[in-house]
Amino acid sequence: MSDIISPETIPVTDGESWQPDPQHPRRRPPWIRVKAPAGETYEFVRGLMRNKELHTVCEEAQCPNLGECWGRGTATFLMMGDTCTRSCGFCDIKTGRPSPLDWAEPNRIAESVRAMGLRHVVITSVNRDDRPDGGAPIFAMVIRRIRQLQPGCSIEVLIPDFKGSEIALKLVMDAQPEILNHNVETVPRLFKKVQPQDNYDWALQTLANAKKMDPLVLTKSGIMLGLGETRAEVLEVMHTLAGIGVDILTLGQYLQPGKKHLPVERFWTPEEFAELRVAGLAMGYKWVESGPLVRSSYRADEQVRQLSQLNYIRPAQQA
Repeated sequence: MSDIISPETIPVTDGESWQPDPQHPRRRPPWIRVKAPAGETYEFVRGLMRNKELHTVCEEAQCPNLGECWGRGTATFLMMGDTCTRSCGFCDIKTGRPSPLDWAEPNRIAESVRAMGLRHVVITSVNRDDRPDGGAPIFAMVIRRIRQLQPGCSIEVLIPDFKGSEIALKLVMDAQPEILNHNVETVPRLFKKVQPQDNYDWALQTLANAKKMDPLVLTKSGIMLGLGETRAEVLEVMHTLAGIGVDILTLGQYLQPGKKHLPVERFWTPEEFAELRVAGLAMGYKWVESGPLVRSSYRADEQVRQLSQLNYIRPAQQA
């Protein structure tokens, strides 16, 4: 049995029993523990990514669940290069002028999905503000190519906001992904501090418009905790997202990737994450994934499997 600590196996402790060390105020509490990635399946996935010249958000964003997810043969593909046009204070993906789009990339990703035998895949990308369409055609291409090469594989796309462009969003929605994901990341008060080139209204428009364009799509969003937000602010964002029909919500602890990134203001306890999950389900979300190590793509395959039993996945897409 793996000793990787997942949100379900984190020991529940009294939130008052752990106090930060005054000499090291940012030191992580005992419930934030991650094992270094290793294992045969992990090495297979890593080798496959290198051979296909692909990137994963698992690596680029230093996801704490990389070892667990790769160890069971799942990954989130990062498209359109490894350079982002935005400079969010929490993200470890480099910022700069990206390379031209690689129009063969969707085929390489689809081939990797087939080689891994995936039943569910998550596709995301860097922001491509250098293009009017934000790279939306690449999302549409990869969805359609995966369907050709790996029939029956459900697809989740974690997209940029495309600066609120309905035209760009429609290109993605016309390809009919099962899950349309866009993370708001934080509360409105901290938005410009955390992601200075982003816009809270763009995020809400993206999620609301996706549901209008395709009422059958599952919409999903996520919030990071620990950047200085209050519980009341988190609950307000949760209410707002539920109000525009978001189906799936993820809540996780922000972990500072490096010294140049925003510091952790507070570590939320496992009990607090559990309370937010209960609150979210009471608001009407179909699924709430809430825990210190939860990230946007964590257990995405289980979300589709469970929600498909409620007929939210189009049977025609599984043929």
